[in-house]
Amino acid sequence: MTTADRLVESTRELLWERGYVGTSPKAIQRRAGVGQGSMYHHFAGKAELALAAVRATAEDMRAKADAQLSAPGTAYERISAYLLRERDVLRGCPIGRLTQDPDVVSDPGLRQPLDETFAWLRGRLAEVLAEGRARGELAEDLDVTTTAATLVAVLQGGYVLARSAESVEPFQHAVRGVLGLLAAQRRDVSDEERA
Repeated sequence: MTTADRLVESTRELLWERGYVGTSPKAIQRRAGVGQGSMYHHFAGKAELALAAVRATAEDMRAKADAQLSAPGTAYERISAYLLRERDVLRGCPIGRLTQDPDVVSDPGLRQPLDETFAWLRGRLAEVLAEGRARGELAEDLDVTTTAATLVAVLQGGYVLARSAESVEPFQHAVRGVLGLLAAQRRDVSDEERA
């Protein structure tokens, strides 16, 4: 891992743990094991480094989601696998937590990767739902755009509820609940009809 990579990775972790204000250049340098000169050799300052870290986190989140949403299976199975995958629920979503940081949301540059990531996720979920609808797996009248937005909102809200309760149970209930609602939109079709 290069010095720049260590700085970005350390900043990613610190932003997730402490938020933007709580992530000082000194803390980044300590965690990365580099000096001040190395940090400023690679990045103009904390804001540029934070942006690189947020972008890296967003790319990682999209890659993990896309791997599950592009896997074989029905639309319901793929969405279910995505929602039920193992997560560090009590730490919260590394992107979602940043939306609660006033210093991040007030900076258009730092906020942009968050907006783009959530827009991408809603769009990707809508694509999977549309595929399922087109293959006859899901009800013909399912509104894929609002359903995708609901899935993202439940997921993010589940993190908030879990952190508030200091328990993964509210998150699990929220995910199971939205999957139950989605299951009600499933149609029984044979393999021949799907093909």
